Amino acid sequence: MILELADLLTYPGQQAEFEQAVRRGVETVIAKARGFRHYSLRRSVESPERYILQIEWDSLEDHTLGFRGTLAAVEWRSIVDPYFACAPQVEHFDLVATSSD
Repeated sequence: MILELADLLTYPGQQAEFEQAVRRGVETVIAKARGFRHYSLRRSVESPERYILQIEWDSLEDHTLGFRGTLAAVEWRSIVDPYFACAPQVEHFDLVATSSD
């Protein structure tokens, strides 16, 4: 499993609209992509225009080759791009440790 982590900055006062756009975009576009597992969106307490979008994929290739560069990715971006104050910062992570709850 690969975790895609996107650091997102929105325009002030558009948080509610952005959150709705992310939900709609993930549920209608990204969730249909091969390898998609789960997502979560978190808003910063200290900086309410800043968000972290976490998307779990089966593999790095499912995101980078199977989703990016497709019409689905263009559709996703058309839904959320109007809310971005700057370009998102995106990285991918492997799990190396976890707590045993």
